[in-house]
Amino acid sequence: MNPDAPADVAAPAPRPAPATPAHLRPLTGGMLVAGTIALSLATFMNVLDTSIANVSIPAIAGDMGVSSSQGTWVITSFGVANAIAVPLTGFLTQRFGAVRTFLASIALFTLFSFLCGQAPNLPVLILFRVLQGASAGPMIPLSQTLLLSSYRRERAGMALAMWSMTTLVAPIAGPLLGGWITDNISWPWIFYINVPVGLVCALITLTIYGSRETPTHKVPIDWGGLVLLVIWVGSLQVMLDKGEELDWFGSTAIVALAVAAVVGFVLFLIWELTDRHPVVDLKLFALPNFTLGTIMLSLAYGMYFGSLVLLPLWLQEYIGYTATAAGGVLAWVGLFALLFMPFVGRYAGRVDMRWLTSFSFLVFAVVFWMRSRFTTGDTYWDYSLPTVIQGVATATFFIPLLGIILGGLPQQRVASAAGLSNFARITAGSFGASIYTTLWDNRSSLHHAQLAQHIYEGSPRSSAVLRMLEAGGLSHQQALGVLNRLIDVQASTISVDEMFRLSAWLFVAMIVMVWLVRPSAPGAAGTEAAGAH
Repeated sequence: MNPDAPADVAAPAPRPAPATPAHLRPLTGGMLVAGTIALSLATFMNVLDTSIANVSIPAIAGDMGVSSSQGTWVITSFGVANAIAVPLTGFLTQRFGAVRTFLASIALFTLFSFLCGQAPNLPVLILFRVLQGASAGPMIPLSQTLLLSSYRRERAGMALAMWSMTTLVAPIAGPLLGGWITDNISWPWIFYINVPVGLVCALITLTIYGSRETPTHKVPIDWGGLVLLVIWVGSLQVMLDKGEELDWFGSTAIVALAVAAVVGFVLFLIWELTDRHPVVDLKLFALPNFTLGTIMLSLAYGMYFGSLVLLPLWLQEYIGYTATAAGGVLAWVGLFALLFMPFVGRYAGRVDMRWLTSFSFLVFAVVFWMRSRFTTGDTYWDYSLPTVIQGVATATFFIPLLGIILGGLPQQRVASAAGLSNFARITAGSFGASIYTTLWDNRSSLHHAQLAQHIYEGSPRSSAVLRMLEAGGLSHQQALGVLNRLIDVQASTISVDEMFRLSAWLFVAMIVMVWLVRPSAPGAAGTEAAGAH
Protein backbone atom coordinates (compact mmCIF):
# COMPACT_ATOMS: atom_id res chain seq x y z
CA MET A 1 0.00 0.00 0.00
CA ASN A 2 1.33 3.47 -0.89
CA PRO A 3 1.74 5.51 2.33
CA ASP A 4 1.53 8.77 0.30
CA ALA A 5 -1.90 7.94 -1.14
CA PRO A 6 -4.86 9.95 0.20
CA ALA A 7 -6.69 8.13 2.94
CA ASP A 8 -10.14 8.72 1.43
CA VAL A 9 -9.43 7.07 -1.95
CA ALA A 10 -10.91 3.55 -2.07
CA ALA A 11 -9.70 0.71 -4.27
CA PRO A 12 -11.84 0.25 -7.40
CA ALA A 13 -14.67 -2.27 -6.90
CA PRO A 14 -14.47 -5.46 -8.97
CA ARG A 15 -16.76 -5.57 -11.98
CA PRO A 16 -19.78 -7.87 -11.54
CA ALA A 17 -19.80 -10.94 -13.75
CA PRO A 18 -22.14 -10.54 -16.72
CA ALA A 19 -25.52 -12.14 -16.08
CA THR A 20 -26.32 -15.27 -18.08
CA PRO A 21 -29.19 -14.59 -20.51
CA ALA A 22 -32.45 -16.20 -19.44
CA HIS A 23 -32.63 -18.54 -22.43
CA LEU A 24 -29.19 -19.98 -21.58
CA ARG A 25 -29.71 -20.64 -17.87
CA PRO A 26 -29.84 -24.40 -17.16
CA LEU A 27 -33.08 -25.78 -15.77
CA THR A 28 -33.11 -27.83 -12.58
CA GLY A 29 -35.27 -30.36 -10.78
CA GLY A 30 -38.83 -30.96 -11.92
CA MET A 31 -38.67 -28.19 -14.52
CA LEU A 32 -35.76 -29.96 -16.24
CA VAL A 33 -37.52 -33.34 -16.16
CA ALA A 34 -40.81 -31.92 -17.46
CA GLY A 35 -39.08 -29.89 -20.16
CA THR A 36 -37.08 -32.91 -21.33
CA ILE A 37 -40.19 -35.10 -21.49
CA ALA A 38 -42.20 -32.47 -23.39
CA LEU A 39 -39.49 -31.78 -25.96
CA SER A 40 -38.70 -35.48 -26.45
CA LEU A 41 -42.38 -36.36 -26.74
CA ALA A 42 -42.87 -33.67 -29.40
CA THR A 43 -39.95 -35.15 -31.36
CA PHE A 44 -41.36 -38.66 -30.96
CA MET A 45 -44.78 -37.51 -32.22
CA ASN A 46 -43.18 -35.82 -35.23
CA VAL A 47 -40.94 -38.72 -36.27
CA LEU A 48 -43.78 -41.20 -35.64
CA ASP A 49 -45.88 -39.46 -38.27
CA THR A 50 -43.27 -40.10 -40.95
CA SER A 51 -43.97 -43.84 -40.78
CA ILE A 52 -47.27 -44.41 -38.95
CA ALA A 53 -49.36 -44.03 -42.12
CA ASN A 54 -47.29 -46.52 -44.14
CA VAL A 55 -49.25 -49.59 -43.11
CA SER A 56 -52.60 -47.75 -43.22
CA ILE A 57 -52.50 -46.84 -46.93
CA PRO A 58 -54.68 -49.79 -48.07
CA ALA A 59 -57.35 -48.85 -45.51
CA ILE A 60 -57.21 -45.14 -46.40
CA ALA A 61 -57.32 -45.87 -50.13
CA GLY A 62 -60.23 -48.29 -49.69
CA ASP A 63 -62.31 -45.85 -47.62
CA MET A 64 -61.72 -43.02 -50.10
CA GLY A 65 -62.28 -45.09 -53.23
CA VAL A 66 -58.82 -44.65 -54.74
CA SER A 67 -56.00 -47.02 -55.69
CA SER A 68 -53.17 -47.85 -53.29
CA SER A 69 -50.68 -46.06 -55.58
CA GLN A 70 -52.76 -42.88 -55.31
CA GLY A 71 -52.97 -43.41 -51.57
CA THR A 72 -49.17 -43.31 -51.23
CA TRP A 73 -49.37 -39.55 -51.82
CA VAL A 74 -50.44 -39.40 -48.17
CA ILE A 75 -46.84 -40.39 -47.31
CA THR A 76 -45.12 -38.47 -50.11
CA SER A 77 -46.91 -35.16 -49.41
CA PHE A 78 -45.85 -35.15 -45.75
CA GLY A 79 -42.23 -36.03 -46.57
CA VAL A 80 -41.87 -33.37 -49.27
CA ALA A 81 -43.31 -30.56 -47.14
CA ASN A 82 -41.31 -31.63 -44.10
CA ALA A 83 -38.02 -31.76 -46.04
CA ILE A 84 -38.60 -28.24 -47.39
CA ALA A 85 -39.46 -26.77 -43.99
CA VAL A 86 -36.62 -28.25 -41.92
CA PRO A 87 -33.76 -26.11 -43.33
CA LEU A 88 -35.85 -22.96 -42.76
CA THR A 89 -35.48 -23.41 -39.00
CA GLY A 90 -32.53 -21.05 -38.64
CA PHE A 91 -34.26 -18.22 -40.51
CA LEU A 92 -37.52 -18.62 -38.55
CA THR A 93 -35.62 -18.71 -35.26
CA GLN A 94 -33.76 -15.49 -36.04
CA ARG A 95 -36.96 -13.70 -37.03
CA PHE A 96 -39.44 -15.00 -34.45
CA GLY A 97 -37.39 -16.71 -31.69
CA ALA A 98 -36.84 -20.39 -30.94
CA VAL A 99 -39.66 -20.74 -28.40
CA ARG A 100 -42.32 -18.97 -30.47
CA THR A 101 -41.37 -20.96 -33.57
CA PHE A 102 -41.40 -24.24 -31.66
CA LEU A 103 -44.79 -23.51 -30.06
CA ALA A 104 -46.26 -22.47 -33.41
CA SER A 105 -44.88 -25.68 -34.94
CA ILE A 106 -46.54 -27.86 -32.27
CA ALA A 107 -49.84 -25.96 -32.40
CA LEU A 108 -50.15 -26.07 -36.18
CA PHE A 109 -49.00 -29.71 -36.34
CA THR A 110 -51.69 -30.65 -33.80
CA LEU A 111 -54.38 -28.70 -35.68
CA PHE A 112 -53.53 -30.23 -39.05
CA SER A 113 -53.33 -33.70 -37.51
CA PHE A 114 -56.94 -33.32 -36.37
CA LEU A 115 -57.98 -32.03 -39.80
CA CYS A 116 -56.25 -35.01 -41.48
CA GLY A 117 -58.52 -37.33 -39.53
CA GLN A 118 -61.54 -35.26 -40.61
CA ALA A 119 -60.62 -35.22 -44.32
CA PRO A 120 -63.61 -36.30 -46.47
CA ASN A 121 -61.58 -37.24 -49.56
CA LEU A 122 -58.02 -37.84 -50.75
CA PRO A 123 -57.23 -34.34 -52.16
CA VAL A 124 -58.25 -32.72 -48.86
CA LEU A 125 -56.25 -35.29 -46.88
CA ILE A 126 -53.16 -34.62 -49.04
CA LEU A 127 -53.59 -30.86 -48.53
CA PHE A 128 -53.66 -31.25 -44.75
CA ARG A 129 -50.73 -33.68 -44.84
CA VAL A 130 -48.72 -31.03 -46.73
CA LEU A 131 -49.59 -28.44 -44.09
CA GLN A 132 -48.88 -30.95 -41.31
CA GLY A 133 -45.46 -31.77 -42.77
CA ALA A 134 -44.56 -28.10 -43.29
CA SER A 135 -45.55 -27.15 -39.75
CA ALA A 136 -43.56 -30.10 -38.36
CA GLY A 137 -40.31 -28.98 -40.04
CA PRO A 138 -38.80 -26.76 -37.30
CA MET A 139 -39.94 -29.04 -34.47
CA ILE A 140 -37.07 -31.55 -34.48
CA PRO A 141 -34.09 -29.15 -34.76
CA LEU A 142 -35.62 -26.72 -32.24
CA SER A 143 -36.27 -29.53 -29.77
CA GLN A 144 -32.52 -30.16 -29.94
CA THR A 145 -31.74 -26.48 -29.48
CA LEU A 146 -34.08 -26.01 -26.50
CA LEU A 147 -32.94 -29.24 -24.86
CA LEU A 148 -29.29 -28.26 -25.08
CA SER A 149 -30.02 -24.85 -23.59
CA SER A 150 -31.79 -26.54 -20.65
CA TYR A 151 -28.79 -28.59 -19.46
CA ARG A 152 -25.46 -27.61 -17.96
CA ARG A 153 -22.49 -27.97 -20.29
CA GLU A 154 -21.28 -31.12 -18.60
CA ARG A 155 -24.70 -32.77 -19.00
CA ALA A 156 -25.36 -31.84 -22.63
CA GLY A 157 -24.63 -35.45 -23.61
CA MET A 158 -27.56 -36.57 -21.47
CA ALA A 159 -29.80 -34.09 -23.30
CA LEU A 160 -28.76 -35.54 -26.63
CA ALA A 161 -29.35 -39.07 -25.29
CA MET A 162 -32.96 -38.24 -24.42
CA TRP A 163 -33.50 -36.70 -27.85
CA SER A 164 -31.81 -39.58 -29.69
CA MET A 165 -33.93 -42.27 -28.07
CA THR A 166 -37.13 -40.77 -29.46
CA THR A 167 -35.63 -40.28 -32.93
CA LEU A 168 -34.46 -43.89 -33.21
CA VAL A 169 -37.44 -45.66 -31.62
CA ALA A 170 -40.24 -43.69 -33.34
CA PRO A 171 -39.65 -45.01 -36.92
CA ILE A 172 -39.93 -48.56 -35.56
CA ALA A 173 -42.96 -47.84 -33.35
CA GLY A 174 -44.79 -46.10 -36.22
CA PRO A 175 -45.73 -49.16 -38.32
CA LEU A 176 -46.53 -51.23 -35.21
CA LEU A 177 -48.81 -48.56 -33.73
CA GLY A 178 -50.30 -47.62 -37.09
CA GLY A 179 -51.13 -51.23 -37.91
CA TRP A 180 -52.75 -51.85 -34.51
CA ILE A 181 -54.85 -48.66 -34.67
CA THR A 182 -55.97 -49.36 -38.24
CA ASP A 183 -56.89 -52.98 -37.46
CA ASN A 184 -58.58 -52.36 -34.10
CA ILE A 185 -60.03 -48.83 -34.29
CA SER A 186 -59.92 -46.91 -37.61
CA TRP A 187 -57.29 -45.11 -39.67
CA PRO A 188 -58.28 -41.49 -38.70
CA TRP A 189 -57.05 -42.27 -35.19
CA ILE A 190 -53.45 -42.46 -36.43
CA PHE A 191 -53.84 -38.68 -36.72
CA TYR A 192 -56.15 -38.05 -33.77
CA ILE A 193 -53.65 -39.48 -31.28
CA ASN A 194 -51.43 -36.46 -31.96
CA VAL A 195 -54.02 -34.06 -30.56
CA PRO A 196 -53.73 -34.79 -26.80
CA VAL A 197 -49.97 -35.29 -27.09
CA GLY A 198 -49.55 -32.00 -28.95
CA LEU A 199 -51.69 -30.06 -26.49
CA VAL A 200 -49.77 -31.39 -23.49
CA CYS A 201 -46.39 -30.68 -25.12
CA ALA A 202 -47.45 -27.15 -26.07
CA LEU A 203 -48.76 -26.39 -22.56
CA ILE A 204 -45.61 -27.66 -20.80
CA THR A 205 -43.33 -25.90 -23.30
CA LEU A 206 -45.18 -22.59 -22.84
CA THR A 207 -45.03 -22.91 -19.05
CA ILE A 208 -41.32 -23.76 -18.86
CA TYR A 209 -39.83 -22.02 -21.89
CA GLY A 210 -42.17 -19.03 -22.27
CA SER A 211 -39.72 -16.79 -20.39
CA ARG A 212 -36.66 -18.22 -22.19
CA GLU A 213 -37.18 -16.72 -25.63
CA THR A 214 -34.05 -16.35 -27.75
CA PRO A 215 -33.00 -12.95 -29.15
CA THR A 216 -34.59 -12.02 -32.47
CA HIS A 217 -33.83 -9.57 -35.22
CA LYS A 218 -35.85 -8.76 -38.30
CA VAL A 219 -34.11 -10.11 -41.37
CA PRO A 220 -35.45 -9.75 -44.91
CA ILE A 221 -37.22 -12.75 -46.37
CA ASP A 222 -35.09 -14.42 -49.03
CA TRP A 223 -37.92 -15.10 -51.47
CA GLY A 224 -35.58 -16.22 -54.27
CA GLY A 225 -33.85 -18.78 -52.07
CA LEU A 226 -37.19 -19.97 -50.67
CA VAL A 227 -38.68 -20.56 -54.14
CA LEU A 228 -35.57 -22.40 -55.34
CA LEU A 229 -35.56 -24.52 -52.14
CA VAL A 230 -39.18 -25.54 -52.76
CA ILE A 231 -38.41 -26.42 -56.40
CA TRP A 232 -35.33 -28.59 -55.93
CA VAL A 233 -36.26 -30.26 -52.65
CA GLY A 234 -39.85 -30.87 -53.74
CA SER A 235 -38.72 -32.33 -57.09
CA LEU A 236 -36.09 -34.51 -55.41
CA GLN A 237 -38.45 -35.90 -52.77
CA VAL A 238 -41.22 -36.71 -55.25
CA MET A 239 -38.64 -38.35 -57.55
CA LEU A 240 -37.33 -40.53 -54.72
CA ASP A 241 -40.79 -41.47 -53.45
CA LYS A 242 -42.29 -42.25 -56.87
CA GLY A 243 -39.20 -43.52 -58.72
CA GLU A 244 -39.73 -47.21 -58.04
CA GLU A 245 -43.42 -47.03 -58.86
CA LEU A 246 -42.84 -45.17 -62.17
CA ASP A 247 -39.82 -47.24 -63.33
CA TRP A 248 -37.30 -44.51 -62.56
CA PHE A 249 -35.68 -42.96 -65.65
CA GLY A 250 -37.89 -44.95 -67.96
CA SER A 251 -40.56 -42.43 -66.98
CA THR A 252 -40.74 -38.94 -68.52
CA ALA A 253 -42.08 -37.60 -65.22
CA ILE A 254 -39.09 -38.88 -63.27
CA VAL A 255 -36.65 -37.45 -65.84
CA ALA A 256 -38.39 -34.06 -65.62
CA LEU A 257 -38.25 -34.14 -61.81
CA ALA A 258 -34.54 -35.06 -61.90
CA VAL A 259 -33.76 -32.14 -64.22
CA ALA A 260 -35.78 -29.74 -62.04
CA ALA A 261 -33.97 -31.00 -58.92
CA VAL A 262 -30.47 -30.64 -60.42
CA VAL A 263 -31.04 -27.23 -62.02
CA GLY A 264 -32.89 -25.95 -58.95
CA PHE A 265 -30.12 -27.17 -56.65
CA VAL A 266 -27.36 -25.47 -58.66
CA LEU A 267 -29.26 -22.17 -58.79
CA PHE A 268 -30.06 -22.50 -55.08
CA LEU A 269 -26.37 -22.90 -54.21
CA ILE A 270 -25.38 -19.85 -56.26
CA TRP A 271 -28.20 -17.74 -54.84
CA GLU A 272 -27.69 -18.68 -51.18
CA LEU A 273 -23.90 -18.23 -51.26
CA THR A 274 -24.24 -14.74 -52.70
CA ASP A 275 -27.33 -13.42 -50.89
CA ARG A 276 -26.77 -11.15 -47.87
CA HIS A 277 -29.55 -12.81 -45.84
CA PRO A 278 -29.84 -16.40 -47.10
CA VAL A 279 -32.79 -18.48 -46.00
CA VAL A 280 -30.36 -21.41 -45.39
CA ASP A 281 -26.90 -20.82 -43.87
CA LEU A 282 -24.77 -22.84 -46.31
CA LYS A 283 -21.60 -21.21 -44.94
CA LEU A 284 -21.80 -23.78 -42.14
CA PHE A 285 -20.24 -26.23 -44.60
CA ALA A 286 -17.05 -24.17 -44.40
CA LEU A 287 -16.58 -25.74 -40.94
CA PRO A 288 -14.77 -29.10 -41.42
CA ASN A 289 -16.29 -30.85 -38.39
CA PHE A 290 -19.83 -29.78 -39.30
CA THR A 291 -19.36 -30.99 -42.87
CA LEU A 292 -17.78 -34.33 -41.97
CA GLY A 293 -20.26 -34.94 -39.16
CA THR A 294 -23.23 -34.18 -41.40
CA ILE A 295 -21.91 -36.48 -44.17
CA MET A 296 -21.39 -39.35 -41.70
CA LEU A 297 -24.80 -38.78 -40.09
CA SER A 298 -26.47 -38.78 -43.50
CA LEU A 299 -24.72 -41.90 -44.82
CA ALA A 300 -25.23 -43.89 -41.61
CA TYR A 301 -28.86 -42.85 -41.22
CA GLY A 302 -29.53 -43.59 -44.90
CA MET A 303 -28.33 -47.18 -44.41
CA TYR A 304 -30.15 -47.48 -41.08
CA PHE A 305 -33.44 -46.21 -42.52
CA GLY A 306 -33.01 -48.22 -45.73
CA SER A 307 -32.74 -51.40 -43.66
CA LEU A 308 -35.90 -50.44 -41.76
CA VAL A 309 -37.72 -50.47 -45.09
CA LEU A 310 -36.01 -53.46 -46.73
CA LEU A 311 -35.96 -56.02 -43.92
CA PRO A 312 -39.71 -56.05 -43.10
CA LEU A 313 -40.52 -55.92 -46.82
CA TRP A 314 -38.48 -59.08 -47.45
CA LEU A 315 -39.86 -60.82 -44.36
CA GLN A 316 -43.46 -60.14 -45.39
CA GLU A 317 -43.23 -60.77 -49.13
CA TYR A 318 -40.95 -63.83 -49.16
CA ILE A 319 -40.68 -65.37 -45.68
CA GLY A 320 -44.39 -65.20 -44.88
CA TYR A 321 -44.26 -62.91 -41.85
CA THR A 322 -47.23 -60.73 -40.96
CA ALA A 323 -46.76 -56.96 -40.60
CA THR A 324 -46.90 -57.34 -36.81
CA ALA A 325 -44.30 -60.14 -36.75
CA ALA A 326 -41.97 -58.22 -39.09
CA GLY A 327 -42.35 -55.14 -36.92
CA GLY A 328 -41.54 -57.27 -33.89
CA VAL A 329 -38.19 -58.25 -35.44
CA LEU A 330 -37.28 -54.56 -35.75
CA ALA A 331 -38.62 -53.58 -32.34
CA TRP A 332 -35.79 -55.39 -30.54
CA VAL A 333 -33.45 -52.50 -31.39
CA GLY A 334 -35.00 -50.62 -28.51
CA LEU A 335 -33.79 -53.08 -25.85
CA PHE A 336 -30.11 -52.06 -25.61
CA ALA A 337 -30.71 -48.60 -27.10
CA LEU A 338 -32.97 -47.61 -24.20
CA LEU A 339 -30.73 -49.30 -21.62
CA PHE A 340 -27.39 -47.90 -22.76
CA MET A 341 -28.22 -44.48 -24.18
CA PRO A 342 -28.62 -42.68 -20.80
CA PHE A 343 -25.20 -43.98 -19.73
CA VAL A 344 -23.66 -42.94 -23.03
CA GLY A 345 -25.20 -39.49 -22.63
CA ARG A 346 -23.92 -39.16 -19.09
CA TYR A 347 -20.32 -40.20 -19.75
CA ALA A 348 -19.89 -39.15 -23.40
CA GLY A 349 -18.16 -35.93 -22.36
CA ARG A 350 -15.28 -37.93 -20.89
CA VAL A 351 -14.49 -39.78 -24.13
CA ASP A 352 -13.23 -38.60 -27.50
CA MET A 353 -16.30 -38.54 -29.79
CA ARG A 354 -14.28 -40.22 -32.54
CA TRP A 355 -13.85 -43.39 -30.46
CA LEU A 356 -17.59 -43.60 -29.73
CA THR A 357 -18.50 -43.02 -33.38
CA SER A 358 -15.96 -45.62 -34.55
CA PHE A 359 -17.36 -48.14 -32.08
CA SER A 360 -20.90 -47.45 -33.30
CA PHE A 361 -19.93 -47.92 -36.97
CA LEU A 362 -18.04 -51.12 -36.15
CA VAL A 363 -21.08 -52.62 -34.39
CA PHE A 364 -23.31 -51.55 -37.28
CA ALA A 365 -20.88 -53.34 -39.64
CA VAL A 366 -21.12 -56.53 -37.54
CA VAL A 367 -24.93 -56.30 -37.50
CA PHE A 368 -25.20 -55.91 -41.27
CA TRP A 369 -22.69 -58.73 -41.80
CA MET A 370 -24.85 -61.03 -39.65
CA ARG A 371 -27.88 -60.04 -41.73
CA SER A 372 -25.96 -60.78 -44.93
CA ARG A 373 -26.01 -64.46 -43.88
CA PHE A 374 -29.81 -64.73 -43.61
CA THR A 375 -31.49 -67.73 -45.25
CA THR A 376 -35.12 -68.63 -45.85
CA GLY A 377 -34.92 -71.35 -43.19
CA ASP A 378 -33.80 -69.14 -40.31
CA THR A 379 -35.89 -68.82 -37.17
CA TYR A 380 -37.47 -65.68 -35.70
CA TRP A 381 -34.55 -65.29 -33.31
CA ASP A 382 -32.03 -65.71 -36.12
CA TYR A 383 -33.63 -62.68 -37.75
CA SER A 384 -34.01 -60.78 -34.47
CA LEU A 385 -30.54 -61.26 -32.91
CA PRO A 386 -28.76 -58.74 -35.19
CA THR A 387 -31.48 -56.20 -34.34
CA VAL A 388 -30.88 -56.76 -30.61
CA ILE A 389 -27.16 -56.09 -31.11
CA GLN A 390 -27.98 -53.07 -33.26
CA GLY A 391 -29.37 -51.43 -30.14
CA VAL A 392 -25.77 -51.10 -28.89
CA ALA A 393 -24.79 -49.31 -32.12
CA THR A 394 -27.75 -46.93 -32.03
CA ALA A 395 -27.01 -46.05 -28.40
CA THR A 396 -23.60 -44.70 -29.48
CA PHE A 397 -24.70 -43.31 -32.83
CA PHE A 398 -26.52 -39.98 -32.55
CA ILE A 399 -24.87 -38.54 -29.46
CA PRO A 400 -21.24 -38.43 -30.68
CA LEU A 401 -22.22 -37.39 -34.22
CA LEU A 402 -24.35 -34.53 -32.92
CA GLY A 403 -21.44 -33.59 -30.65
CA ILE A 404 -19.19 -33.40 -33.72
CA ILE A 405 -21.75 -31.46 -35.78
CA LEU A 406 -22.83 -28.89 -33.17
CA GLY A 407 -19.62 -28.79 -31.14
CA GLY A 408 -18.13 -25.34 -30.62
CA LEU A 409 -20.80 -23.45 -32.57
CA PRO A 410 -21.97 -20.10 -31.19
CA GLN A 411 -25.53 -20.06 -29.88
CA GLN A 412 -26.90 -18.04 -32.79
CA ARG A 413 -25.83 -20.74 -35.28
CA VAL A 414 -27.03 -23.83 -33.38
CA ALA A 415 -30.61 -23.70 -34.71
CA SER A 416 -29.37 -23.26 -38.30
CA ALA A 417 -26.85 -26.10 -37.90
CA ALA A 418 -29.44 -28.40 -36.32
CA GLY A 419 -31.93 -27.62 -39.09
CA LEU A 420 -29.41 -28.14 -41.88
CA SER A 421 -28.01 -31.38 -40.46
CA ASN A 422 -31.53 -32.75 -39.85
CA PHE A 423 -32.50 -31.83 -43.40
CA ALA A 424 -29.50 -33.80 -44.67
CA ARG A 425 -30.47 -36.73 -42.43
CA ILE A 426 -34.11 -36.78 -43.58
CA THR A 427 -33.13 -36.51 -47.24
CA ALA A 428 -30.57 -39.29 -46.78
CA GLY A 429 -33.31 -41.46 -45.28
CA SER A 430 -35.39 -40.99 -48.45
CA PHE A 431 -32.35 -41.79 -50.58
CA GLY A 432 -31.61 -44.87 -48.47
CA ALA A 433 -35.14 -46.25 -48.76
CA SER A 434 -35.24 -45.69 -52.54
CA ILE A 435 -31.74 -47.03 -53.21
CA TYR A 436 -32.20 -50.12 -51.05
CA THR A 437 -35.54 -51.11 -52.57
CA THR A 438 -34.49 -50.33 -56.16
CA LEU A 439 -31.18 -52.20 -55.99
CA TRP A 440 -32.88 -55.09 -54.21
CA ASP A 441 -35.50 -55.32 -56.94
CA ASN A 442 -32.92 -55.09 -59.76
CA ARG A 443 -30.58 -57.64 -58.19
CA SER A 444 -33.51 -59.97 -57.49
CA SER A 445 -34.45 -59.89 -61.18
CA LEU A 446 -30.85 -60.64 -62.15
CA HIS A 447 -30.57 -63.57 -59.74
CA HIS A 448 -33.97 -64.88 -60.83
CA ALA A 449 -32.75 -64.97 -64.43
CA GLN A 450 -29.51 -66.70 -63.40
CA LEU A 451 -31.32 -69.34 -61.31
CA ALA A 452 -33.95 -69.91 -63.98
CA GLN A 453 -31.22 -70.87 -66.43
CA HIS A 454 -30.94 -74.16 -64.56
CA ILE A 455 -34.64 -74.90 -65.14
CA TYR A 456 -35.12 -76.40 -68.59
CA GLU A 457 -36.90 -79.29 -70.26
CA GLY A 458 -35.25 -82.53 -69.20
CA SER A 459 -33.25 -81.08 -66.31
CA PRO A 460 -32.96 -83.84 -63.69
CA ARG A 461 -33.49 -81.49 -60.73
CA SER A 462 -36.41 -79.48 -62.09
CA SER A 463 -38.09 -82.57 -63.58
CA ALA A 464 -37.99 -84.33 -60.21
CA VAL A 465 -39.53 -81.33 -58.44
CA LEU A 466 -42.23 -80.95 -61.09
CA ARG A 467 -43.14 -84.66 -60.90
CA MET A 468 -43.41 -84.42 -57.11
CA LEU A 469 -45.68 -81.36 -57.32
CA GLU A 470 -47.86 -82.92 -60.02
CA ALA A 471 -48.13 -86.09 -57.92
CA GLY A 472 -49.54 -83.89 -55.17
CA GLY A 473 -52.46 -82.93 -57.39
CA LEU A 474 -51.16 -79.79 -59.18
CA SER A 475 -51.43 -79.29 -62.91
CA HIS A 476 -48.26 -78.80 -64.92
CA GLN A 477 -48.84 -75.02 -65.10
CA GLN A 478 -49.53 -74.82 -61.36
CA ALA A 479 -46.36 -76.81 -60.65
CA LEU A 480 -44.37 -74.39 -62.82
CA GLY A 481 -45.91 -71.50 -60.84
CA VAL A 482 -44.81 -73.05 -57.57
CA LEU A 483 -41.31 -73.61 -58.96
CA ASN A 484 -41.17 -69.98 -60.12
CA ARG A 485 -42.17 -68.81 -56.64
CA LEU A 486 -39.37 -70.88 -55.11
CA ILE A 487 -36.91 -69.19 -57.47
CA ASP A 488 -38.35 -65.77 -56.54
CA VAL A 489 -37.81 -66.46 -52.84
CA GLN A 490 -34.21 -67.57 -53.31
CA ALA A 491 -33.40 -64.70 -55.71
CA SER A 492 -34.79 -62.10 -53.30
CA THR A 493 -32.87 -63.65 -50.41
CA ILE A 494 -29.57 -63.61 -52.29
CA SER A 495 -30.25 -59.97 -53.21
CA VAL A 496 -31.13 -58.87 -49.67
CA ASP A 497 -27.97 -60.56 -48.39
CA GLU A 498 -25.94 -58.62 -50.95
CA MET A 499 -27.48 -55.31 -49.84
CA PHE A 500 -26.64 -55.99 -46.20
CA ARG A 501 -23.10 -57.13 -47.07
CA LEU A 502 -22.50 -53.90 -49.01
CA SER A 503 -23.78 -51.89 -46.02
CA ALA A 504 -21.38 -53.71 -43.69
CA TRP A 505 -18.37 -52.73 -45.82
CA LEU A 506 -19.59 -49.14 -46.13
CA PHE A 507 -19.76 -48.83 -42.34
CA VAL A 508 -16.19 -50.15 -42.09
CA ALA A 509 -15.05 -47.60 -44.70
CA MET A 510 -16.75 -44.78 -42.77
CA ILE A 511 -14.57 -45.45 -39.74
CA VAL A 512 -11.70 -43.94 -41.76
CA MET A 513 -13.78 -40.78 -42.24
CA VAL A 514 -14.31 -40.49 -38.49
CA TRP A 515 -10.61 -39.89 -37.94
CA LEU A 516 -10.57 -36.94 -40.33
CA VAL A 517 -12.54 -35.03 -37.71
CA ARG A 518 -10.57 -32.55 -35.65
CA PRO A 519 -10.22 -33.86 -32.10
CA SER A 520 -11.78 -32.17 -29.11
CA ALA A 521 -10.56 -32.57 -25.58
CA PRO A 522 -12.34 -35.18 -23.45
CA GLY A 523 -14.83 -33.41 -21.28
CA ALA A 524 -15.70 -31.01 -24.05
CA ALA A 525 -16.60 -33.26 -26.91
CA GLY A 526 -20.00 -34.13 -25.73
CA THR A 527 -20.74 -30.88 -24.02
CA GLU A 528 -19.56 -28.46 -26.63
CA ALA A 529 -22.51 -29.59 -28.67
CA ALA A 530 -24.60 -27.36 -26.55
CA GLY A 531 -22.94 -24.33 -27.97
CA ALA A 532 -25.44 -22.46 -25.92
CA HIS A 533 -23.97 -21.73 -22.57
